[in-house]
Amino acid sequence: MSGHSKWSQIKHKKAHSDAKRGKIFTKIVKEISTAARLGGGDADSNPRLRTAIDKAKEVNMPHDNIKKAILKGTAALPGMSYEEYLYEGYGPAGVAVMVEVMTDNKNRTVPEIRFIMSKNGGSLGESGCVSWMFDKKGYILVAKSGASEDAVMTAALDAGAEDMKNDPEEDNFEVITAPEGLTAVKEALEKAVISIESAEVTMLPKNYVVLDQKAAEQMMRLIDALEDNDDVQNVYANFDIPDDVAEKLNK
Repeated sequence: MSGHSKWSQIKHKKAHSDAKRGKIFTKIVKEISTAARLGGGDADSNPRLRTAIDKAKEVNMPHDNIKKAILKGTAALPGMSYEEYLYEGYGPAGVAVMVEVMTDNKNRTVPEIRFIMSKNGGSLGESGCVSWMFDKKGYILVAKSGASEDAVMTAALDAGAEDMKNDPEEDNFEVITAPEGLTAVKEALEKAVISIESAEVTMLPKNYVVLDQKAAEQMMRLIDALEDNDDVQNVYANFDIPDDVAEKLNK
């Protein structure tokens, strides 16, 4: 599990698995409603809403669910109002962890996040303690099996992408954009008939902490526990699990 690419693939696959029990639907509905509340219900003029709708479509969320979430966000239908918070701390082996939450009750959520962190070898820190270790970026994964490096690079860079990475050991090209440029680059790739595995605004680590098997097991338990909380939208961490350790974990 080396680098951001494999972790993004795991999250992408996990999202499809979680959708079967509806948990990911709840998180996406919150994101759609909040995006609509903050930026309006027109996806064409609201990039955040458009990205959220794309996520909903990836996991086959019914159109009626998407529509209702937008209407609740714009107050056309009654619904809960959620506030966004970012919590920072440390996981096993000093891994930097950032947790994005969306909640209607901060007083309930904070103790829950603190408990999950402490129970799984981590600790909640002060605001700003680890955020400097990450850059907010648009991040697109493109399957190498569906497009050539030249085709992806040309389409992405012409649309304003900042960088494209091609790790020979990975199955995907990684396209990096400014957060506000994600939609334009994604649309350019789609127009070039290039299949996209996933596209999101994320926090990319500036460096990574390499984990041994014990720390890796703790780290995965921590992330699973955090993501299992209904108020947690996203978890970012700067860990790197070597391939030989990952193979042992998968057995």
